[in-house]
Amino acid sequence: MLQTWVVAPTCLPHVLRRCPTCASPRSRPSGKFRVNAHHKLLDAWLLVLCASCGRTAGLTVLERANVRSVPAALLDRMHANDLSLVAEVLQDPVVRRRNRVGLDWAGAWHLHTGDPGPLDSEVVDVAVRFAAPIPVRPVRLIADGCGLPRAEVERLVEEGRLVSAIRLTGRVSDDFTFTLKR
Repeated sequence: MLQTWVVAPTCLPHVLRRCPTCASPRSRPSGKFRVNAHHKLLDAWLLVLCASCGRTAGLTVLERANVRSVPAALLDRMHANDLSLVAEVLQDPVVRRRNRVGLDWAGAWHLHTGDPGPLDSEVVDVAVRFAAPIPVRPVRLIADGCGLPRAEVERLVEEGRLVSAIRLTGRVSDDFTFTLKR
């Protein structure tokens, strides 16, 4: 029997960006955009607040973009401070690279295992789905979902009783399946 687990975000992740005032390494998204027009050119920023001192900084979303090249729906969402747009912008690799920031997902996601079913059966097949591209360690997910210590899960991998088509070491943010043989 195939079980489905879902990794879902619970809140917006922290932004890994050093504050110039207090040197705190983390900022939190304020959920607001700032849009500035220079004749026919637009600049747009996502505002973030230092997690320690509260200093405001902006992550560049648009830089000197021609007004006609920006979709009206996008501008309306920025003016309305749409939270789903904030999440999209934070997960955009182009925006993160341009601003030289990373995301800290610690405490910002939850594993929904649904009805656990028979985990003590001989063979358990599980499909793990990601509601958002959240980088997590598969060993940690499996340990949390099965209620096992991480060392036990790593031992099962070494013994070949926990198998998957993906490498179970490192981090993943894409859907995967695994089979646990007791």
